[in-house]
Amino acid sequence: MRYVIIGNSAAAIGAVEGIRNVDKDGDITIVSNESHHTYSRPLISYLLCGQTTKKKMKYRPDSFYEDNGCTVFFGTECEKIDEKEQTVTLSDGRKLSYDRLLIATGSSPAVPPIDGLSTVQNKFTFMSLSDAEALEQALKPKSRVLILGAGLIGLKCAEGIAGLAGKITVVDLADRILPNVLDEDAAAIVQRQMENHGINFVLADSASRFEEKKAFLKSGREIEFDVLVVAVGVRPNTSLICNLGADAKRGIVTNNRQQTEFTNIFAAGDCTVSRDLTTGQNKILALLPNAYMQGHCAGVNMALGQAVYDNAIPINAAGFFGLHLVTAGSYDGMAYVEKSENAYKKLVVKDGLLKGFIIIGDVTRSGIYTSLIRNQTPLDTIDFDLIRRSPGLMAFSRQKRDVILGGAKS
Repeated sequence: MRYVIIGNSAAAIGAVEGIRNVDKDGDITIVSNESHHTYSRPLISYLLCGQTTKKKMKYRPDSFYEDNGCTVFFGTECEKIDEKEQTVTLSDGRKLSYDRLLIATGSSPAVPPIDGLSTVQNKFTFMSLSDAEALEQALKPKSRVLILGAGLIGLKCAEGIAGLAGKITVVDLADRILPNVLDEDAAAIVQRQMENHGINFVLADSASRFEEKKAFLKSGREIEFDVLVVAVGVRPNTSLICNLGADAKRGIVTNNRQQTEFTNIFAAGDCTVSRDLTTGQNKILALLPNAYMQGHCAGVNMALGQAVYDNAIPINAAGFFGLHLVTAGSYDGMAYVEKSENAYKKLVVKDGLLKGFIIIGDVTRSGIYTSLIRNQTPLDTIDFDLIRRSPGLMAFSRQKRDVILGGAKS
């Protein structure tokens, strides 16, 4: 069996491991438009602030490709898929034949059409290792940095360069940071943490036009800068399958085996649409764990095994200057909230199921809540009052819990 995988990040690695679970001998070829060994993209900010190294960023060991019998074309684009001939054409003119093809092309930064943006010379995005390296080269100790976007990418960029620049300002149209991840109370805690480390925020505002080193906001405010980072969102890389006739501009649609509408073509990762288990809606879940699990499922099925991936949920884990957060699921339902100045826990229940949560501070037991969501565990079958208060105690017997809790009813 000949397998071709377009992409070299989490979904691609999951596919290789899924294939090898079933087929130990088939030919696997990986086409990567980057020149780097597979690495963990969420770690690029930690590289800039010195908390990790390129070696530690590697998503798999140096020997991964050799151990799994993979041929890898680094720094190479895939330009065309011929479904009928079952070939892909590469940017160097080479053609690869496949029996099973995986599209794991991920996503790219979205660049908004703002007047004058093209005149900005020191302009960067922050999604890849190459992006991070280029940004680092441009920064000086007194650099004024403007970041468009207060989502995860923009905030991780701000944290990563905090020790490399003079002043960092983050602008976002939303009235709070991480608007797609946190509610108002949770966002306020994280914003305060970042402000305590020198990050400035301008919220409920946006850039209307640029000069080379000046942003003009819709509010009338002007911000001068030396370096601009655009982090307003991402778009799925779907052109290859769109050129086959698929309606996939908003993401590639697959079944729960990661098969596309085209024979012998599978897709996984940030370029695909997933069904959110907590809402029933189809949407892109651009998350590393989701990408890996989709890729693994695809790989098993490409090798004629049997696998289904049908429990995708939004889940985010991040830290900002030592303050950790984990969120998962959706927030439509009855909320149970505990909060203090630097900690927050919100559990959301609907129809007798845990649908989502936000935890800031001690996140060590968040996996218990994630499992309840993924497994759709009926809350009337467990001691949910206990789980809300002390999820770690679920590891102990009822008798032991009584002792730990001082005889309190558990």
